Amino acid sequence: MTKEEHIAHWLKSSEDDEITMMSLFKDGRYTHCLFFGHLYLEKICKALWVKNNRENTPPFIHNLIKLLQNSKETGLSENDMSFLDKLNTYQLSGRYPDYTYSLKQKTTKEFTASCIQTIKSISECLRKKI
Repeated sequence: MTKEEHIAHWLKSSEDDEITMMSLFKDGRYTHCLFFGHLYLEKICKALWVKNNRENTPPFIHNLIKLLQNSKETGLSENDMSFLDKLNTYQLSGRYPDYTYSLKQKTTKEFTASCIQTIKSISECLRKKI
């Protein structure tokens, strides 16, 4: 696969995760919604990583901040980066069920709706750099 095909793969896969994120929000499954919100941004970050690096396979990590470290200008603010750092906690929720309980307590509909707005804003910003 070419570099462009790798990037297209990550972006297409992220679109499926965005659909899942929105479906989970609609169903009131807010913690899992943000797990898929993280996955959605993770794949966009991996597409950007592929664009900005020689290799076509991004590192096998889930940390959004680390994925963006080797990218050129992302256009993200300090607030955006702080949000990504907090969103990283939700990638754990789908992998470690006992960790989910504490997240469910604070992950309300309003909180999740606000996070989705930020996720979509960051997505738009990162996609402009790809």
